Amino acid sequence: MKPFLKWAGNKYQIIERIRSTLPKGKRLIEPFVGSGAVFLNTDYPDYLLTDSSQDLINLYQHLKLEGQAFIKDCQEFFQPSNNHEQAFYALRTLFNTTSNPRLKALLFVYLNKHCFNGLCRYNTKYEFNTPFGRYQKPYFPEKEMQFFHQRAQIATFKQTDFLATMQEAILGDVVYCDPPYVPLSKTANFTSYSAGGFSSEQQALLAKTAHELAEKGITVVISNHDTEFTRKIYHQHKANVASFDVQRFISCIGKNRNKAGEILAVFSG
Repeated sequence: MKPFLKWAGNKYQIIERIRSTLPKGKRLIEPFVGSGAVFLNTDYPDYLLTDSSQDLINLYQHLKLEGQAFIKDCQEFFQPSNNHEQAFYALRTLFNTTSNPRLKALLFVYLNKHCFNGLCRYNTKYEFNTPFGRYQKPYFPEKEMQFFHQRAQIATFKQTDFLATMQEAILGDVVYCDPPYVPLSKTANFTSYSAGGFSSEQQALLAKTAHELAEKGITVVISNHDTEFTRKIYHQHKANVASFDVQRFISCIGKNRNKAGEILAVFSG
């Protein structure tokens, strides 16, 4: 099943490759859950799904708890009267100013489907600032949200950083990491949906932590761009690395949406 959110780096198109690297286990841990493509298309008895984005985790927690009632209220925002610039920017301002977590969760779905390319982007004040997308009729993902709600009953959602999440891993767990990607070039620098990005030091720390878990018998798989830097830090920590090409859809210029080298690094004891 496809995720109900648009998401930069959505893993649905390479889910078979990812699943082939994941061993059986009692629980799958995802420190960068994103759109949840891996969660939705694997079959573990239990899941720990975390992300640094409070807005994303807030949405997932409301959908898990409320199900169809929440989905119905989300759909109310998908009206023709809300699919124009003035309404979009008014609702975006409401999202950035409301203190009501349920309303914020509802608006997150609306913004995701109506904003440009589905980008979840914030400014330094942590205000959502992606512009209007100008879609003729944005798709409302009712069936996808219903499926997510059903699957979410065996999952725990937390807003926290990757290090704290990985420190919770115990023998029997499997960890899949989909961090904000290392940029392919100096101009291809969209690496995070959250303010502050994800530094090269954090990338190296993630690889080091994966190696430490592997030494305890916990398998960790990391996705990233295939670059000299990622190969260096993964080989340094004794990962098995596989590379392949993936079609990228995040560029704002259609002709630049080319294939990019991707890597799957497997850390196992």
